Amino acid sequence: MISRYTREEMASIWSDQNRYKTWLRVELAACEAYNEMGEIPDDALKTIKEKAAFEPERVQEIEATVKHDVIAFLTNVAEHVGPVSRYIHMGLTSSDVLDTALSLQMLEASDIILKDLKRLSEVLKKRALEHKNTPMIGRSHGIHAEPTTFGLKLALWYAECQRNLTRMETARETIRVGQISGAVGTYGNIDPKIEEYVCKKCGLKVAPISTQVIQRDRHAEFMTTLALIAGMIEKISVEIRHLQRTEVLEAEEFFSKGQKGSSAMPHKRNPIVSEQMTGLSRIIRGNAMAALENIPLWHERDISHSSVERIILPDSTILINYMLFKTTNLIENLIVYPENMMRNLEMMGGLIYSESILLALVRKGLTREDAYRLVQKEAMKVWEKGEDFKTLILNEKTIMSHISKDDVEKIFNLEKHLSKVDTIFARVFGVN
Repeated sequence: MISRYTREEMASIWSDQNRYKTWLRVELAACEAYNEMGEIPDDALKTIKEKAAFEPERVQEIEATVKHDVIAFLTNVAEHVGPVSRYIHMGLTSSDVLDTALSLQMLEASDIILKDLKRLSEVLKKRALEHKNTPMIGRSHGIHAEPTTFGLKLALWYAECQRNLTRMETARETIRVGQISGAVGTYGNIDPKIEEYVCKKCGLKVAPISTQVIQRDRHAEFMTTLALIAGMIEKISVEIRHLQRTEVLEAEEFFSKGQKGSSAMPHKRNPIVSEQMTGLSRIIRGNAMAALENIPLWHERDISHSSVERIILPDSTILINYMLFKTTNLIENLIVYPENMMRNLEMMGGLIYSESILLALVRKGLTREDAYRLVQKEAMKVWEKGEDFKTLILNEKTIMSHISKDDVEKIFNLEKHLSKVDTIFARVFGVN
């Protein structure tokens, strides 16, 4: 059982305390680099590292006057450090600190999301193996098509989750860059070696080129990856909502003791988590669109993106963390009704084997058009009169002049239709 969800770990990444702490981490790394280059004396660096501190409340108090968050932060740090604070932020522009620190925060968030995706993958795999051979009807356009298994449905979701794991790892690597390149990215007042030191110290790559800001296609890739994860969650949720419909009832969300489904109707058991996930995915997609809008900046550098990111990055990472937790619990505790799956599979009187009859006739020499016409004629009798398809086929002389009763018996065989399940599972999981 997955433990109770808490938002504290993810939310703490975006707290003022952690944000300023990360800024200070970048500033101190730059001071260390300057010290190695002989531009900050050892005693000054020692004082800076010992005394550098901040108080979020004081930063915000100063910001109310200066209207600049980084200046407010540096002023507060200087209050602790004293005269040698003149060495702090030397040759840097605000975005050197903001963007490099933001990358570090996004890496922290990525690591949590990756763990969430791995947990969901494990649960999907477990349930897929459990229901590998649980027959159910496959639907296309919402209409009964041919047999499948519930395990295959879960395996499909698992495979997509694996792709999202890869996408998240790629997005994490894309955003794992820093910049310490000065006011317009030309290193006019700072040596690129400072940037190299800071990035290495922080576990980042150096952005090959920056323009005061790290370019926002990187952040958009991160956000669109979250949108793809949300899309997967919605895909799963929409299917579970369908499977829980009273007329279908092949699977159902776990309904806990004391839970209530309706204020008016005591009998209701609603797919509330699936509906919640469907709705929340819309927020992630909307935020991803905002990230795409952040890519074009005036002359490749302005701060129009900043106000947007202060909302969409915390909100989206906290939200996707919650959504992955809820979806993992949903799948782990999903109630499955194999008997209802079989009942629905058999509901159409054998029509699900129509393609196999068609192909058998084609293999016996009929044109596809003639075979289709013959089979469809009998199939429509099942739709319209509720007759048994197998019986109709056996009694149709033209069809039976081409195939034998033994052929028909082999065609109307569920195991034959599901005989390749092992092959698919081997492809997805590497196991039979």
